[in-house]
Amino acid sequence: MSARPTLIFDFDSTLVDFETLEALADIALADSPDAAKTRAEIAALTDQAMGGQIGFGEALRQRLALLPLTREHIATLAQRAPDHLTASVRRNLNFFQQNKGKVVILSGGFREVIAPVAEDLGVSPDRVLCNDLIYDETGRVIGVDQTNPLAEAGGKPKAIHDLNLSGRVVMIGDGWNDAEVKLAGAADAFYAFTEVVRRAPVVEVADAEAASLDEVLHAEGLVGRWSFPRSRMKMLLLENIHPAAVERLEEAGYSVETQKGALDEDDLIAAIKGVHVLGIRSKTTVSRRVLEEADKLMAVAAFCIGTNQIDLEAASDHGVAVFNAPYSNTRSVVELAIGLMIVLMRDVTDKSAAMHVGQWNKSATGSKELRGKTLGIVGYGAIGSQLSVLAENLGMRVLFYDLSERLALGNARRMRSLDALLAESDVVTLHVDGRKENSAIFGAAQFSKMKEGALFLNLSRGHVVDVGALSQAIGSGRVAGAAVDVFPEEPRTNSDPFESPLQGLKNMILTPHIGGSTEEAQEAIAEFAAERLLGYLNRGDTTFSVNLPNVQLAEVSASHRILHIHRNQPGVLAELNRALASAGLNILGQHLKTDERTGYVITDVDHDYDPEALRELKSVPGTLKFRTLH
Repeated sequence: MSARPTLIFDFDSTLVDFETLEALADIALADSPDAAKTRAEIAALTDQAMGGQIGFGEALRQRLALLPLTREHIATLAQRAPDHLTASVRRNLNFFQQNKGKVVILSGGFREVIAPVAEDLGVSPDRVLCNDLIYDETGRVIGVDQTNPLAEAGGKPKAIHDLNLSGRVVMIGDGWNDAEVKLAGAADAFYAFTEVVRRAPVVEVADAEAASLDEVLHAEGLVGRWSFPRSRMKMLLLENIHPAAVERLEEAGYSVETQKGALDEDDLIAAIKGVHVLGIRSKTTVSRRVLEEADKLMAVAAFCIGTNQIDLEAASDHGVAVFNAPYSNTRSVVELAIGLMIVLMRDVTDKSAAMHVGQWNKSATGSKELRGKTLGIVGYGAIGSQLSVLAENLGMRVLFYDLSERLALGNARRMRSLDALLAESDVVTLHVDGRKENSAIFGAAQFSKMKEGALFLNLSRGHVVDVGALSQAIGSGRVAGAAVDVFPEEPRTNSDPFESPLQGLKNMILTPHIGGSTEEAQEAIAEFAAERLLGYLNRGDTTFSVNLPNVQLAEVSASHRILHIHRNQPGVLAELNRALASAGLNILGQHLKTDERTGYVITDVDHDYDPEALRELKSVPGTLKFRTLH
């Protein structure tokens, strides 16, 4: 393999997310009445210098003259600087530690500020080339050492030439003086670093634009050609997913596009080309046809509880991991259920409607407390069980029915049959999942077995209830009131119309699928689903995946990780290891986990490799997805 290049890094807006003199202005001018004006002048000079409109040395002198800088100001910024590494530099700290001899920091900035960052990155002082400040007897900054070539324009190329570097030299920075390094022949390549700031004149003369350090390392073959840079991975989030997810994913270095509404199948197929990660809620259907047309898709995140809107078998067949957020909105749904029960028991909805048209009907007739009533919970999972606890604390007697074996919480009692639960319950509430087998599980037969005058709630899935039968049960008086949050057919967007046979019925509360729609729940869902995606993309961790074998993995450290998803068929592991041996790789650790449909092999190896040598891994029979992490 070819020798590794030497990487020359600028400091301001490259290794750190600030411009030194602008940051120092914020510190030194904190109590100055002219602070805003002076900051603006300094920022303008910085842009002119970085854009090549004014010589760097002249800009440096003018900026220093504007600031009453002291040793204390410099020390303050030096203390803060290590906490301001750019996001992609933080992600690649291992690279700096493992390539100390191939990294140089070259900056027109100041040694006192740069030194703490260089130390944290493992860059030795002799490979930090920068300006040295000069102070007067009072500790005030009066300039920089003028014998240092970096104090003047054109200083960076000279400083690199003086290093007498051998092999390929790569310059990475955001300013015109960084571009000059390549233009002067002191570097073989120049990457315009645009993670913090993008300067058009600099980008125009660069060999390539790099939105993150990941892109540079990928392009230079320093992390393996198979390890795709995060900033070039496209994520599409639909249905107005909470901005906390976007913030977390972008912070991790990924490119995120958002859309407010759901997409139908044809529109989704058109939109999913080139997309690596898809985020949806409940109204977008990810069908087998969609998955067959998705050319880059690695993962789907359902930012909700259910996954019945996703063809999980098809996702497995294409090696696409699916994640959801099964617990994040539990409390919100439970609180709504409690509130709806109270409102129905007191006939609040109809009394409120009457008041709005001038009717005053103060009466206790038919108005009851929850305390002492029997609650029947159908489906005793995360939501049903938590509802059980809160309802019991309100003084209710709790019964539950579930097809799976569940631990009864508190004094809740499990019923052997649904009919037995219906016969005893004053309130029946559904909290089942959205699997196809649950379609229309609650219809006329079930309503007929409920206690006369009981209440009914459905906050689970619309297709589990025959709404026509519910309408008839309300009309006959068998059910005294109901609250429904989910429907067999729901509008895709807020601007689409809604129709249901439940509209206009007495003591009937209809809500637009808002059980989990609280600010707290949506933020929690966003954070949970985003973390699951990042765990999979960054480590290969499939914990909480609903369709691939679950494997919990630590961060990749001092090794390279090879991830291989395949159909669960005989001989795959043997073929995979044969290909690894042919590539000359020593296996540090390997893990295989399978389910009835899919196999997942994680292999950590101890050294770099020729990317072409791994091409054979993609041709192993049964391969669905293959990628590497570093």
